Amino acid sequence: MIIKQAELETVCGVTSKLPEHDAPEFAFAGKSNVGKSSLINGLMNRKNLARTSGQPGKTQTINFYRINQEFYFVDLPGYGFAKVSETEKAKWGKMIERYLTKSPTLRLVFLLIDIRHEPGANDKLMYNWVLENGFTPVIIATKLDKINRSQKDKQIKLIRTALGCEKNVTVIPYSAVTKQGRDEILDLMEEKIGE
Repeated sequence: MIIKQAELETVCGVTSKLPEHDAPEFAFAGKSNVGKSSLINGLMNRKNLARTSGQPGKTQTINFYRINQEFYFVDLPGYGFAKVSETEKAKWGKMIERYLTKSPTLRLVFLLIDIRHEPGANDKLMYNWVLENGFTPVIIATKLDKINRSQKDKQIKLIRTALGCEKNVTVIPYSAVTKQGRDEILDLMEEKIGE
C-alpha cells in the first residue's frame, strides 16, 4: 500500500459527536509515551502531522486522519500517564470506550507496547477491553531500535505472556528510526480494506 495523501480531518473531544462516514477505520491505542505519534507519522510518511511531544499525555482527543481519501487512522488518547488527574483519565477512558463500541467502520485496533518493558496493568486492561469489544488487537512492539537484535524474540515472548495473548494475535516489532515493521502494518490494513 502506498500512502499518497494524509490529512487531519476531525478532532473529537469528550463531548464531540463521532464523525459519520462509511470509510474503514484503523485505531491506534497505547500508553502515553509509547511512540504512537511517531508510528502514525511513519506510516503516513510525514514528519509531524501527528504531533509528537516530549510531554506524554499530549493527545487528549480522538484524532481522525483521512488517508488517500479512502480510509482513516484513528489516534486514541494515550493512557496511563501519572500527571493527569483521575477525572481526566476517566474522561479519556469513556471517550475510548465510546469510540470502540460505537464506530461502525472500525476494522482493526493496533495496541502499541514498548518492546523494552513488560506490559503494565494499563496495557493489560486495554488489551482485554479491546477483546471484550469484539476485536482481536494487533500488537505493535515499538522502539525496536532501542534493544539489541538478540533480545527481540525474548521481549516479544514477554509481551505475549504478560498480556495472555491468544495464538492468533499478531505481534509486529516496529522501529520509528528504520521503519522496520511499516510494510507489514500497511499490508494488514490493505487486507482488511479488501474484506
